[in-house]
Formats: sequence, C-alpha cells, structure tokens
Amino acid sequence: MPQKKLSQIGLYLGPILSIAILFSDIDPGKPEIAYTLAVAVLMATWWITEAIPIAITSLLPVALFPFLGVMNGKDVAATYFNHVIFLFIGGFMVALAMEKWNLHKRIALKLLMMSGSKPSHILFGFMLATAFLSMWMSNTATSMMMVPIVLSVISGLDLKQGKSGKFQIALLLGIAYSASIGGIATLVGTPPNLSFTRIFSIIFPQAPEISFVSWFVFALPLSIILFAFIFFWLLYLYHPGKDWPNTSKDLFKKEYGKLGKMSYEEKVVFGVFVSLAFLWITHHGITIGDFKIPGWSNLFPKPTYINDGSIAILLSLIMFMIPTKNKQKSKRILDGSVIAKLPWHIVLLFGGGFALASGFTESGLSMWFGEQLKWVSAYAPLLVIFTIALLMSFLTELTSNTATTEMLLPILAGLAVSIEINPLLFMLPATLAASLAFMLPVATPPNAIVFGTNKLKIKDMMRTGFLINIVAVIILSLWVYYFGSYIFDIDLSIFPDWAKPS
Repeated sequence: MPQKKLSQIGLYLGPILSIAILFSDIDPGKPEIAYTLAVAVLMATWWITEAIPIAITSLLPVALFPFLGVMNGKDVAATYFNHVIFLFIGGFMVALAMEKWNLHKRIALKLLMMSGSKPSHILFGFMLATAFLSMWMSNTATSMMMVPIVLSVISGLDLKQGKSGKFQIALLLGIAYSASIGGIATLVGTPPNLSFTRIFSIIFPQAPEISFVSWFVFALPLSIILFAFIFFWLLYLYHPGKDWPNTSKDLFKKEYGKLGKMSYEEKVVFGVFVSLAFLWITHHGITIGDFKIPGWSNLFPKPTYINDGSIAILLSLIMFMIPTKNKQKSKRILDGSVIAKLPWHIVLLFGGGFALASGFTESGLSMWFGEQLKWVSAYAPLLVIFTIALLMSFLTELTSNTATTEMLLPILAGLAVSIEINPLLFMLPATLAASLAFMLPVATPPNAIVFGTNKLKIKDMMRTGFLINIVAVIILSLWVYYFGSYIFDIDLSIFPDWAKPS
C-alpha cells in the first residue's frame, strides 16, 4: 500500500480506535487505565502509519494526559528533558564535530588501508570501520558517510559483472548491517538503547543504574559475535572467487591522500572523542573479580550526581570554547550552526516514549497488561525471551524501531512484574532486537540508504537478511538469558525488591 494512502487511513483510524477505547469499561473503577490505553493506541497508529510527523505524534501526551486526568501537565512536560536526552545531545554533538572536520572519514579510510586487498579483507575493513563509527555516531550518519566510499571502491575496481559484480551487494549490505550491530554496543549507538535506560528508570526508580560501562560490557561481545556471523554469511553468499580483479590498497591510499595531513582541528576532536569514551568507561570504576579500580567521580563531593549525560555535555561545551586555525571554515571547533543539525525530531520521539512510559506506570496500565498476559508464566523464560526478540525483530522491519521499543517496553515491564520475574529478562531482548532488522529497506535508516544506491534489489535484502534475523534472535536470546543474567545479577528464582510494586 502506498505510504500516502496508509497515512490517510491511519489519520482517521487512530482517533476512531482511541474513542472506542475511551468509552469502554476495561477496568471498572480505574478509568485512567482506559484513557492511557486510548492515547497509546492513537500514538501507535499514527507512529506506524506516519499519519502526521512522528515527532509531532510524540507530543500527544503533553496535550492529552492532563485533560484526561492521567498525569499533571508539569510532570508530563518534565519527562521530555532528562539526563538521557542530554547524553544523546552531547554524544551527537561530538559526532557532528567529527563529521564537520572529516575525522570520521579519516578513521574509516585508515582502517580500510590496514585491511588488505583481498575481497574478504575489504569487506571486513568496511564492516569494521562502519561498526566502530556507529558505536559513537548515529547509524544514519555513519552509513551516509560510508556509502560514497564504497561506491568509489566499486567503481575503481570495476565490479560490474559476474561474481565480482555481486560482491558489491556484500559491500553495501555489510555497511547497513554493521551500522546496526555496531550501534547496539554502546548506549549512545542507537536510540532504542537510550529509550530502554530511561524507561527502565521511570518504571523502576529503585533499580540499579544501567551505566555506559555496564551496557558496554554486556553488549560489545554480542555485537562482535553478530559481526562475525554476518561477515562470514555475506562472504559465503557473495564471494567473487576467481573473478576478483587484481588490485591493491592503492585505491584507499589515494582517497586517504586527498584528505591531506591531519589538521589541528581533527586532532582536537579526536582528543575530545577519546576523552569522552575514557570518561564514560571509567566513571564508576572498573571491577574484575577482586581487583577494583575506583571511578574518577569519587574525586568529587557528590559522585552520584554525575551521570553519563553530564559528561557528554561537558565535553561538548569544551569544543565551543576551543578556537580553530582554519578561520575560513569556523572560528571555533563547534559553533552555533550545530544546533540546527541536532536531530530534534528524535529528541521529541524520546520524550514521547518517556511520557507514555510514565503514563503506563501512573495509571496502572502496565500492570493491567501484565495481568492479561499472566498465562505466559506457563512457558519457560528462555522461550518467552525468544518470542519477544523474534516479535520485535520482525515488527521493526515495518515500523520505527525507537517508537516500537517505547510502546512495548512498559508492557513487558508490567508482564514481568505480574509473573514476578526480573524485568530485565524481557526488556533487554526487546531493546536489542529492535536494532536487528535486516530484511527490508524500511526496517532501518542504514538499510534504506544502501537500497537507495540502486545497486541491489529487495529480493537481495530478503534473501540475505531472513536467516540473519533468525540467527541473530537465537544468539540474542541465549546471550540475554545466560550472559545478561551474569552481568546484571539476574536470578530466575528471585524477584528483585526494586521491581516489587510499592
């Protein structure tokens, strides 16, 4: 169905469904449950069909929750700006500084120069460069930067026919897929990760904090495992064999040479980038068995006041103060023009999800959903985790992964509380699976970007991505169940005190 027609249907279907729920008697004596569900259904319909811009749909809780008596208007507004939002803004400003001074391209080409000249080496180089950059930059920006480089390689190596022609599919899909799996490794790598940390803290304020370093330790090995599987799968499907042209690393050296010597501004941005990563990782200290290195935040009077968002903003602000040597381009490393480039639509989308999560908790809707889904307790937790991950992976093939994550996480939290199991077991796989959609162009921005080159067809993506979806979900389920339980101290036999309703 054309998007325009789908949007028209959604524009009217959303209010009709919402009004029907408003006048239903879902839970006698608690009308706010029906009111919250009505708003959630309206948001879900408009988000999925894009009846109005996604960012504008995200403002519905501000307009409707106070009038329906779900939440105070001041409380709703407060959910739209918090430390997670500032973590995103700060991290994005560092990424924009890398883009402005071409540091991201230098890093990518340097990695490619180190990779070698064989097809497997070139594919590995592109995927590694993309995955590494997408851990710190947005997946969309990383893909946009990498696609012109890979197109120049395809053109330079004359990959047009035979098996060597098909290898271009591996290179393009390698970029799209590694952008997604690289993004899951850090909290700032992809929006669903940040949505999870905030929604988790809203619903369970007494729960231990999910810090940058704890997420990194948990998700980086998973990202590496998925990276390896996808690399070998692409190589198996599209290896050019003897059709590969004799070439060398000269092509990458030529592109790298065009950048010239590393500028003063690049060195400054690189220093900020490394400092940011270091401060995030060492913020709370590092513990390996009995060996412990205290975090640097203990040097301050109130260590608990400092969070990852504070660090990101501090490092970003410094770049607005440092003068440049290239005065023609800019007087400072970052200037006021960067404000317009920040993805404010994503900020509003975050806020809408956080407000919806607050409404689910305040009204009791998440618990209501949990009660309706209690029958799930009859099945093994691992099977439930697999089902959640599979559902999320295929659902996000057609919908916004951030919006879908923000809709489902409160429901999964309520389900976990209802059957008295650690909520992380359900919320973690849903969050990560939102980034594991590899089959369709609309699934993720990186998929759409490589599809837009017109060098591959939907059937190529379907053929390649279907098995990756299934295998990724299986690996993810096992990873959360076993390794996630170890990292986040999840005991299946114990329902944590922080998750118990107060």
